[in-house]
Amino acid sequence: MNTDNSFKQQLADHLLNATSREQMDERLQQLLTQTEYEEVCKRLQILVLLKQGVPQRKIAEQLGVGIATVSRGARALKESD
Repeated sequence: MNTDNSFKQQLADHLLNATSREQMDERLQQLLTQTEYEEVCKRLQILVLLKQGVPQRKIAEQLGVGIATVSRGARALKESD
């Protein structure tokens, strides 16, 4: 997906301008379906567990996601280092 950088900046600004957790939650619910929101939360859990050193297969089992999803998170962490 080739999203124009100005839209990415607008998204970041829209989210960063939330003044409370409740307002952030409202903004995310406006932008995402319930399934998408839950998927984003799972991806965050993946990153947290990877940082804690939990094995990838255990994370996949624990969260009910595919190993490829966990591997993608691991790759993203390595690239951000």
